[in-house]
Amino acid sequence: MQLNGLTIGFGITGSFCTHNQIIPEVQKIVELGANVIPILSYSTRDTDTRFGTAKDLIFRLETITGNKCIKTIVEAEPIGPKSLLDVMVVAPCTGNTLAKLANGITDTPVTMACKAQLRNNKPVVLAISTNDGLGANAKNLAVILNTKNYYVVPFCQDDPENKPNSLVAKTEMIVPAILSALKGKQIQPILYGK
Repeated sequence: MQLNGLTIGFGITGSFCTHNQIIPEVQKIVELGANVIPILSYSTRDTDTRFGTAKDLIFRLETITGNKCIKTIVEAEPIGPKSLLDVMVVAPCTGNTLAKLANGITDTPVTMACKAQLRNNKPVVLAISTNDGLGANAKNLAVILNTKNYYVVPFCQDDPENKPNSLVAKTEMIVPAILSALKGKQIQPILYGK
């Protein structure tokens, strides 16, 4: 599962409770030889939560990757014309970001990076983390699953009894999903039991 020589954009959006699960995956991708460029949504860039501070997250990402975080739309825009990335990952991909991508809305650095990547006919891999994936956002998930160059990390209901509409990606499947997407294939199965 080598990623040697690849440049991977890694977009992080606001599902703050999953950030500590995502950081080891970024580390794993770097250890597999990829050049990782972290890209932050505005909420991730600016919000301190009970799960950690924005400043600490930025420091950790920049230390692990050796690259500065992309934190503005202006910084993300050259990804398209310069064809900077081999693959774009969004992990976690919130319901808000999922809805924006499904409807072509580009108003954060992460959505701009995805748009720039799609412009170049290259893969975008989404690791969903949303409380309404089987509710209001189900239609957006369906759009993404049927749109060229979008791939999803396998996911499951994280708490079917208490949050029946909630979906979360299996973060340990990010690397296999990337490798599959680079071959133009959606990793299977998409749906996992808890």
